[in-house]
Order: sequence, then C-alpha cells, then structure tokens
Amino acid sequence: MSNEFDLDVNFEDAEPDLSSFSKEQLAAEIKKLPEAISKVAYGLIIEERTMSDVSQELGIRQAELVTRLHRAKQIIASNLSQ
Repeated sequence: MSNEFDLDVNFEDAEPDLSSFSKEQLAAEIKKLPEAISKVAYGLIIEERTMSDVSQELGIRQAELVTRLHRAKQIIASNLSQ
C-alpha cells in the first residue's frame, strides 16, 4: 500500500511506522480501538484492502478514511511503544 495519497488531507504529525510490529500485535491493538477507526484500520492494515474498497464498504469519503487511519496508527504506535 502506498504512503502517497492524492487527497487534500494534511497532518501535523508524521505518519507512524508500524512495520516493526507483527500482524498479531497490530490486530490485538486494533481490537481495542473505537469502532469508527478500528474498521478502517483492520480493513487497510490487516486485510490489506484498497482505500476505495474500505471507504465504499463503510460509506465514508476517502479523505475521512485517511484521517481515521492516521488516528488509528497514532494510537497503535503509542500503545505498542509503551
């Protein structure tokens, strides 16, 4: 999955790098997230589906999907780094 998005979404914080964590660790942390962001994170990070597919399934715009994914990654990285 590319880290480049052709969307008008900007974040002050850098995108957390989750590549050093196993899928099992990530899945366990995703289960702890609020439903609105856990569905996004699970679909994109664990199932490795496309943004278009996940946004259509959830009925949200891709810009909102990117925002939710960023929030999920921040929480996951913070939790796993403790």
